[in-house]
Amino acid sequence: MSSTIWSVDEHLDDILAAVRPLEPIELQLPDAQGCVLVEDVMVEVALPPFDNSSMDGYAVRISDIEGASEEFPAVLTVIGDVAAGDGGLADGRSVGPGEAARIMTGAPLPAGAEAVVPVEWTDGGTGQGPADAMRAHSEAPEGASGEVRVHRPAEAGAHVRARGSDVQPGDLALRAGSVVGPPQIGLLAAIGRSTVKVRPRPRVVVLSTGSELVQPGEELTGGRIYDSNSFALTAAARDAGAIAYRVPAVADDAETLRATIEDQLIRADIVVTTGGVSVGAYDVVKEALTSVGDEDEPGSGIDFRKLAMQPGKPQGFGTIGPDHTPLLALPGNPVSSYVSFELFVRPAIRALMGLDDVHRPTATATLDVDKALTSPAGKRQFLRGTYDAEAGTVTPVGGPGSHLIAALAQADALIVLPEDVTSAEPGAETQVILLR
Repeated sequence: MSSTIWSVDEHLDDILAAVRPLEPIELQLPDAQGCVLVEDVMVEVALPPFDNSSMDGYAVRISDIEGASEEFPAVLTVIGDVAAGDGGLADGRSVGPGEAARIMTGAPLPAGAEAVVPVEWTDGGTGQGPADAMRAHSEAPEGASGEVRVHRPAEAGAHVRARGSDVQPGDLALRAGSVVGPPQIGLLAAIGRSTVKVRPRPRVVVLSTGSELVQPGEELTGGRIYDSNSFALTAAARDAGAIAYRVPAVADDAETLRATIEDQLIRADIVVTTGGVSVGAYDVVKEALTSVGDEDEPGSGIDFRKLAMQPGKPQGFGTIGPDHTPLLALPGNPVSSYVSFELFVRPAIRALMGLDDVHRPTATATLDVDKALTSPAGKRQFLRGTYDAEAGTVTPVGGPGSHLIAALAQADALIVLPEDVTSAEPGAETQVILLR
């Protein structure tokens, strides 16, 4: 372990300097969800591709319904139906003077028509009062003929979605660097794109170390605890945008740990371990990985460090294997592990994705406490807190202990007390890292 005390920023800078965005690949739309575009996507077809109705109703000419009312309705001859998916009226006819075509939502506006009147503005072709809905064509095909009484006038273009009113050919649909989420996938599909070029989601392997760890659901015997870190960090990796694989806890045996990690490299863009990085006799991560790659893979290896932070003082970082896969070794206490993930692993995952901004959002908040918070001199302290955006305040939850995981579940922010702050008084302004 290096005798140098690293700052939080130095350690993060070292990590990000070693992480390169993953190589782009072409993916089908469903597989591109959560990925980052590497090129601008241009529109090739207008959206919508044709003038179409936004309502179920009747396609009409404006002059034919001018001044229409329930007392003096405009009586029009219905010349046919236009349904969604049709190319227009069945016989290619146009809507002429005194005529109307029954039209469904999404159907193309037939030639000659200038607007759509909703069916509720008509008698629906029944000869009675205002209609609530159209009669199904299968039950009343005669509704596509006969007469309809229109009770209200309309302006040109009423209830018509004009061709290209959303996007036009040549428009920029999505900019390079955009994350492909559900709305983006919908837009890409709507403009006819079946694939996009993206950086794939990073594959993150997470494993805990410690002979004391038992998998949830198993019997808990004396001296054992449940493995929570690997579950929390795997979830955190997925939340960051990665594809995450959780490996069952590895016992305190250096050779087993090293073999397990080497076996996982085939499916890892980054490896995260938790536990075994301190100065105890059974801290096997250091034992297993301190010299990894020194002989076989020049330029690789794991450096174990002390950081000027609380919690999370012991950290490890380096690369392993033939592809120089980044490995971040985090401390084993649950809060230390999670805080370390947020500060170091999450930015590394986001950098692999090719995102420009890899950090959680931050805010300045007023400290809502009854008495001053203390912090060790020379260390950057991260306390769990709940942030009230409306009030602009943050309230600590739980104590400073790095094993207090219950408070972590309540927190939605980390309160940052800088290295030069040893006491934060009630009402003091402090920086918070927003976790949700």
